[in-house]
Amino acid sequence: MNEPAQQAQLRSQARATGVVYLGYFATAILGLILSRLKPPADVMMACAADALYATLTILLYRLFRRAQLLLALAAALCSLAGCVTDGLHQLHAGFAGLSPLVFFGPFCVLLGMLILRSRFLPRWLGWPLIAAGLGWLAYLNPEVAQHAKIVIFPVGFLAEFELMLWLLWRGVDEARWREQGH
Repeated sequence: MNEPAQQAQLRSQARATGVVYLGYFATAILGLILSRLKPPADVMMACAADALYATLTILLYRLFRRAQLLLALAAALCSLAGCVTDGLHQLHAGFAGLSPLVFFGPFCVLLGMLILRSRFLPRWLGWPLIAAGLGWLAYLNPEVAQHAKIVIFPVGFLAEFELMLWLLWRGVDEARWREQGH
C-alpha cells in the first residue's frame, strides 16, 4: 500500500475510534436519563454502552499496541473484564460485590501510560486518564467514594471526553505512529 493510502487508513482508523467513543458517550448518557424515566430501557442502553466500550477497547488496543504491546494488551484485558462485569451487573447476574471499577480504574491508568509512552498523541492527554483511573479505584472504598465523587466523575468524564475529541478532530500523528512500530 502506498504512503498516502496508509496515512488515510490510519487517519480513518483513529477517527473511527473517536466515532465509537462518541457513540459510547451518547449511549451511556441516554441510559442514565432513561434510568430515571423508563427502568427496563436503561438496562438495554447500559448493555449497548458496554458493547460499544468493548468495541472501543479493541480499537484502542489496535492503535496503542505499537506504543507497548504488553501494556496495550493488559489495558485491553482490564477494560474487557470491566465491560463483562458491568454487563453481568446490568443483567443481575454479576458477582456480588465485584465492581467493574476494579477493572476500569487500571484500564484508565494503563491507557494514560500508553499515551505517555506513545509519540503519536500529545502526552498531556495521558495525565488526566491516569488521575481518572486512580479516582475510579477510590470507589473501591465506599467512604472515600462518597466524599470524592464530586471530583472523580468530572475528572473521569473529561479525561475520556478529551481523548475522544482529539481522536475525532486530530487523529494521530501518522509519521510518529509508524516510527513507533519499528
